Amino acid sequence: MPAHEPAPVHIVIGGGVVGAATASALTARGEHVVLVEQHGRGHDRGSSHGATRIFRQGYSDAEYVALTTRALALWDALETRTGKRLLDRTGAVDHGRPEVVDAIAAALTDAGIPHEMLTPEQAGERWPGIAFEGHVLAHASAGRIRSAEAIEVFLSLAEATSLADFRFDTRVTGIEDHGDELTVSTSDGARMRTRSVIAATGSWAPTLVGDLLERRGARLPAVRVTQEQPAHFPSHLPDAAWPSFVHWAEGDDVYGLLTPGEGVKVGFHGTGPVVDPDHRDSTPVPAEAERLQAYVARYVPGVDASRPTFISCLYDTTPDEDFVIDRRGPLTVATGFSGHGFKFAPLLGEMLADLALGGAPHPRFALVR
Repeated sequence: MPAHEPAPVHIVIGGGVVGAATASALTARGEHVVLVEQHGRGHDRGSSHGATRIFRQGYSDAEYVALTTRALALWDALETRTGKRLLDRTGAVDHGRPEVVDAIAAALTDAGIPHEMLTPEQAGERWPGIAFEGHVLAHASAGRIRSAEAIEVFLSLAEATSLADFRFDTRVTGIEDHGDELTVSTSDGARMRTRSVIAATGSWAPTLVGDLLERRGARLPAVRVTQEQPAHFPSHLPDAAWPSFVHWAEGDDVYGLLTPGEGVKVGFHGTGPVVDPDHRDSTPVPAEAERLQAYVARYVPGVDASRPTFISCLYDTTPDEDFVIDRRGPLTVATGFSGHGFKFAPLLGEMLADLALGGAPHPRFALVR
């Protein structure tokens, strides 16, 4: 039986954007971290991969609007610190159902975030690649995160401190509960005992830590793990013609943004089939692929709807689409990012570092007792 390794201060499980941001935040505070990731560095098996993600402040919920403002300040600080461009300010446009768009406008007004309301005709003149309907709202503080680069920045910052030990292609095979400490066993035979484990495991959280949390008197919400299938479509227009966009449509909501060099990514929000994250084939559902192409042909005239390149990614969605960020004893958990978590990455890293060091959780994201 392999001997226990010297106890690390923190074990971060998961090397996606949340785990990477947490490792960066902890090492920046002088804390030692072992990061364990079952796949390779920058892998495409979870929710974080790909070159772009949307940054937008367009929520109708005041708490989330406030969180976007805090996250934006941290993205700006990260760019200043590293000298790297991570957020392209393309602006973002919301259109569709008036009750939704108007609620977003009210929340942005209350938060003092500049925005403008347009008619569909005005919006179409400004952004001819999109066919607008209903009410239209634009805000300039939004844009496109260089997501793959962002993950690498977080990892590199942690590495640069010499306080981080990265173990990629290493699976957690068990977590033993000793009260104030946990022992994490991994596929390479290591057994690490520690007072702080941060499970930033997204879609894998229910199976990895669900039972442990229940034994500690808390439970995860019903996290629904789905395989989503957005696609890139070749653009007829220059890159500068594309804002990030959300269509609050009758039926399923749709998001889109340009990925430079790949096309315009368009996808339905959270409509994919339920899957086991360890056993999925990443094959598009034909009927859904056809439905997406039909949508794009109607509402995104600036691309070639007949030439999609499909993408496969995971959503870990809670019933109310709120995040789960909380701690029980030596275990901190992060899951349920519901397809809208990436924009908050540097803030999530700070929040998880705070929790791991004894801070209080955000009440909205606390576990159910």
